[in-house]
Amino acid sequence: MNTNTVSQLLAKDQFGLEIEIKGWVRTFRAKRFIALNDGSTINNIQCVVDFENTDEDTLKRITTGAAVHIKGELVESQGKGQKVEIVVKSIEILGDSDPETYPIQPKKHSFEFLRENAHLRTRTNTFSAVMRLRSSLSFAVHKYFNESGFYYMHTPIITGSDAEGAGEMFRVTNLDAKNPPLTEDGKVDFKEDFFGKETNLTVSGQLEAESYAMSLGKVYTFGPTFRAENSNTSRHLSEFWMIEPEVAFMDLAGNMDLAEDFMKSVINYILENNREDLEFLESRLLDEEKTKPQAERSEMSLIEKLKFVADNNFKRVSYTEAIDILRNSKPNKKKKFNYIIEEWGADLQSEHERFLVEKHFKCPVILFDYPANIKAFYMRLNEDGKTVRAMDILFPGIGEMVGGSQREERLEVLKEKMAALDMPEEDLWWYLDLRKYGTAVHSGFGLGFERLVMFATGMTNIRDVIPYPRTPQNAEF
Repeated sequence: MNTNTVSQLLAKDQFGLEIEIKGWVRTFRAKRFIALNDGSTINNIQCVVDFENTDEDTLKRITTGAAVHIKGELVESQGKGQKVEIVVKSIEILGDSDPETYPIQPKKHSFEFLRENAHLRTRTNTFSAVMRLRSSLSFAVHKYFNESGFYYMHTPIITGSDAEGAGEMFRVTNLDAKNPPLTEDGKVDFKEDFFGKETNLTVSGQLEAESYAMSLGKVYTFGPTFRAENSNTSRHLSEFWMIEPEVAFMDLAGNMDLAEDFMKSVINYILENNREDLEFLESRLLDEEKTKPQAERSEMSLIEKLKFVADNNFKRVSYTEAIDILRNSKPNKKKKFNYIIEEWGADLQSEHERFLVEKHFKCPVILFDYPANIKAFYMRLNEDGKTVRAMDILFPGIGEMVGGSQREERLEVLKEKMAALDMPEEDLWWYLDLRKYGTAVHSGFGLGFERLVMFATGMTNIRDVIPYPRTPQNAEF
């Protein structure tokens, strides 16, 4: 007899089947009804125990969190809320569960408490739904790129370059922390280190992916990245995952086409394949919204927000046009924005991005041609000398979702930009080589995977969409 999953049994409409199932007890009431879950679905299956023919010791050990092996008969449910249930013929308790100390009781827990018990929090409905959606989104990412002719590239986790130029990187070293070798001028001599130079954990695989795009055509990375930013906000992690495609012979317009198609594809995938989890999370959010003041409530439910992205064409707007819209908007004139837009060159904040999406255009927005001085050195300089071929995709409720650009393919221009930022050419000699040998127009974008999961699940804290969050002063588990 094969062991079934809860999701398989709930989908069956054949009664009288002899079945086996293993899972964890969510609740056990009246010494008779077990709500069993095995992680395969948000839903539990009811298992009806004949307590008169079950010994007292076994009944005492059927507690919340206990793992059990049940054999029984699948029958039509006698109660409301489910189509089938299991009449238990035998039950084996597979492991101990102490009801006095088990943290995940059948009641509402705060997310802060559940973060402290991250090893057990996926036993709750909310976090099991979030992590199933995270898994589905991950699969959808690989599926999209595979079907679109991309090659998956594993970029280095240990690197000597800082792609973003922010300097907030974790150092990788095996030098003696108390007595490191020093140079003549008293600085740490990294030539004596394991790699013979100063190295860090990567913040991006983009630069390495560019090199592969210039031979394989279309590549993407999807891996862990790290940033030593001392920030404890709900939007920052020290360890996070990045999706970064790079494509040769593709300009900014093609990059925007690719990013829009990609985002719609992965969102449509979960709308089609994770409906029950989305409906549960939507219901949770609607209950949460009822506790907020009317002015703070979202105008769209979770599924409406996802369809808003999947069903609408993305509006393409230059940064310059967006600044004019924002400068002349009512929130700006009445000083309702926290950051007032006064002049061209301002770095847009989430409140500005959301205004453009939710209030002005009422569709997802792609902003392009940003001021060069607020964007990275590798972005292609426009003929006006003051803007670069950058683009950001803005979503409702969250603001920026995707950031990308046409890359600077001209050697001399790239050298000039690096010199202006005091970036030594010898540190990126190989990156400059790409502009010497067979240089061509190429583009790409980056998407923080956790930000996508936040958008897809409606979770408001990034620590709740990754299995074990790494943040300042927190590396538990």
